[in-house]
Amino acid sequence: MAATGSPAHRGRHPTVAKYDVLEELGHGGMATVYRAHDARLGRDVAIKVIHPHLRDSPEIAHRFSVEAQAVAKLRHPNIVEVYDVSAPDEPEQYLVVELLRGKTLRRIIRENGALPPEVAAALGIELLGALAHAHTAGVIHRDIKPENVIVEQIEPHAPHSENEEGKTPRPVSADPLGERVKVKLTDFGIAKLLDAQGVTSTGQVLGSPAHMAPEQIEGADVDARADVFALGVLLYECMVGHLPFEGSNPAQVLRRVLEGSYPSAERERPVIGKTWSAILDRALAHDAKNRYRDATEMRDAISEEMKRLGIPSARAELEAWGDDPLGFTSCHDKKLIVRLCDLAAKSRRTGNALGAAADYNRALAYAPHDQALLKIVSGMHRTEARLAFLKRIGPMVVVMGVLAVSAYFITGAIRHSLAARVPVVVKETPAVASVIAPVPSAVVSVATIKPAPVVTYAPIQRVTAPPPKPIERSIVVSSMRPPYGVLIAVDGDPAVTASPGLKITLDGRAHTLGFSCARDACEPSQRLIEASDHDETIAIVLTIKAAALTVDGDPKSTYSITEEPTVILRNGVPAQVPMRDGRAAVHVREFPSNHVESVTLIAGQSAHVAFTSEPAP
Repeated sequence: MAATGSPAHRGRHPTVAKYDVLEELGHGGMATVYRAHDARLGRDVAIKVIHPHLRDSPEIAHRFSVEAQAVAKLRHPNIVEVYDVSAPDEPEQYLVVELLRGKTLRRIIRENGALPPEVAAALGIELLGALAHAHTAGVIHRDIKPENVIVEQIEPHAPHSENEEGKTPRPVSADPLGERVKVKLTDFGIAKLLDAQGVTSTGQVLGSPAHMAPEQIEGADVDARADVFALGVLLYECMVGHLPFEGSNPAQVLRRVLEGSYPSAERERPVIGKTWSAILDRALAHDAKNRYRDATEMRDAISEEMKRLGIPSARAELEAWGDDPLGFTSCHDKKLIVRLCDLAAKSRRTGNALGAAADYNRALAYAPHDQALLKIVSGMHRTEARLAFLKRIGPMVVVMGVLAVSAYFITGAIRHSLAARVPVVVKETPAVASVIAPVPSAVVSVATIKPAPVVTYAPIQRVTAPPPKPIERSIVVSSMRPPYGVLIAVDGDPAVTASPGLKITLDGRAHTLGFSCARDACEPSQRLIEASDHDETIAIVLTIKAAALTVDGDPKSTYSITEEPTVILRNGVPAQVPMRDGRAAVHVREFPSNHVESVTLIAGQSAHVAFTSEPAP
C-alpha cells in the first residue's frame, strides 16, 4: 500500500531493519502503513507492516509472502512499485513500496462528488492498463476499490516569459501535458496467483462486498473478469456518484450483487449518455461470459469512445481536471456539447437514427434549456412516437384493408349472380309481333309477362378505426438522495416536494424533469423523460453542497472534524466540509489541547466555530 498523505497517528512505531520509521500513515485489514526513510538510498518509502495478531497465522503469513512475490515482479507505471520485503527471521513482517503523496480516489469522490464521465473514463484507462499487465503476469487483484487507487497531482513548473509588450512576466508551464499526474493501483493484499493453488483453501471470501463479482461471492474460481467487474463498479461510482449495488449492511449488498439488479448509469445521471452506460453495463454483467473478456478489451472500448469524443490523451484530461476541477468542468461541458451535436448531425445524415438520438439526448442533458437542441430532440421524439403508433396500428390497418377488398369482390359477385336471374321484360311493338306471329306453337301474350321485381341493396358501411386514446403514463420516484427536502418540477412548472412513491402523471410526449433541494442545499440537475407510452420509475440522486467552516481560534493550533477526519482546519481559513445530509452537527477538536467544540453545519452555507484560549470548565 502506498502512502496517501493522510494525517499521521502518533504513537509507538515498530522497529524495522535498514529503515527509520517516521510516522503512521494509515491502516487496513491486514497491515499498518508507515512513512520511513531509507538512509542507504536517501529516499522516503512506505512500509506495510502486518498486524501483530496476524503474524502467528500460517495462512495469513503465507498470503502476505505470496503478495510480496506477486507484486514484486510487476513493473508498470500504474502499479505501486515494491522495493523490499522482510526476511523470514525478522520480528516484523513487512513490505517496502514507493511512497506517494497523492489522494485516494475515495477521498477525491468524497470531496468532488460525481466526476465528469470523461475524467472517470480516463482513470479507467490508466487502471485497466495496470490490470492488463498484472493479468498477463498471472496476478488477479481481487480487491479493486477507490481506497486502493492513489492519484498524485504534481504542481506545474512555471518558468516565466514576457508578453507581447515585453513588460509583464507571465507563468508558462514547462511540463508536457499529462506528465504531472500519476494514477497508481495499490494493495494487492489479497491478490491470488493463477498458478498458486491452495492460498485460500479455507474458502474464505476475500474482498469488498460492493465491488465483488458474483462468482467471487459464491466462492467459485475467479479470473481476470472478476477484476473487470470490480473496475466497472468503481467507474460507475465515479460517474454516477454512488455505488450500483447498495444496502444498509454487507449482507444486503451481497444479495443485490447476486441478483444483478441496479439502475442504469444514464438513468441515474443523464449526462453520462448511452455509450458510457452501455460500457458499464457490459463490465457489470452478472454472467462473466457476458463481460469484457479481459482488461485490454475494456480499455480498448473506453479508448475508442474517448477518441470519438475528440479526447486523445487520458492522462492530459486527468491533469487538466486536477489543476482546476470547476474551471475544467465548465470548459469541458461546452466543448462536449458542440462535439456531441456534430456527431449526432453526422449520424442523422448517414441514417443512424439511434446514434443521433443518443448523442443529442446527452447534449440536451448538459444544456436542457437550449431551444435549438430541444427543437431537434422533440422533433426526433415525435417521429419516434409516430413510428411506434404506426407499428401498433399497422396490423389492424392491414386486416381492415383485406376485409374491405374482400367485401368489394364479394359484393360484386352477388350483384352479378342476381343480375343473371332477373327475367327479361319484352315490350309490345310491331316489330316484335311480326317476328313471333308465324310461329303458332310459341304464341306469347304480352299481357302474361310480369315486370321483374326491383332488387335494392343496402349501402356498404365503411369501418373506420377509432381515434387513438390519449397516452397517460406514470413516473414514480423509487428513491431519493438526500432522503428529504428534494423538489421536482415538470417542464419548468412550479416545483413540488418529492418523496419515495410520488407518482407524476404525464402524456406520451418527451418531458424535462428538474430536481433541486430546499434552501439550495444541493446541486440542481435535470433529466429528460423520453417520449413513450410506458410507466417508468426514477431514482433521484443529487449532490449535496459542501458547507464552509471557519475556525476562530489559535493560529498556532490545528483542528480536525471528528466526523470527517480528512478535513484539516486552520485558524481563519474556510474549509469545505463534505455533507451527507442537508444539516449535520459536527465536533471540532483542537490540537494539541484536545479541546472540542460543536457546531451545526448547513449544506451550501458558511459556519464559524470559536475556540477560547482556555477550555471551558
